[in-house]
Amino acid sequence: MIHGGRGQRHAMADGAHQHPSWTFLTNHARVLLMLSRDPGVRLRDVAAECGVTERTVQAIVADLEADGYVTRTRGSDGRRNRYEINPKAQFRHPAEAGYEIAGLLALLAAPAGQSRA
Repeated sequence: MIHGGRGQRHAMADGAHQHPSWTFLTNHARVLLMLSRDPGVRLRDVAAECGVTERTVQAIVADLEADGYVTRTRGSDGRRNRYEINPKAQFRHPAEAGYEIAGLLALLAAPAGQSRA
């Protein structure tokens, strides 16, 4: 084992991996990216992929809707919701004020397994 900064341990030889204590993207960003990849995705699938509860994802989607990042509509099948992303919505943090989320989506929103270059 090698010890990282702030007391984190990183497994090496045994192949075990521990989750770091922080990540670059928030759960809000992960949910937004998943909705942009698949506008008809089920929230339980988003929760499973993001490693959070379905209730947490529902709260995040409500936040994203309330602030104009996402619009939720009933799908054509009358059962599933569909999510439309507003790419012109801007980042919330003052350091990124004035930047649209379209850049983030273009960089990271390609479906898993496809090139994100």
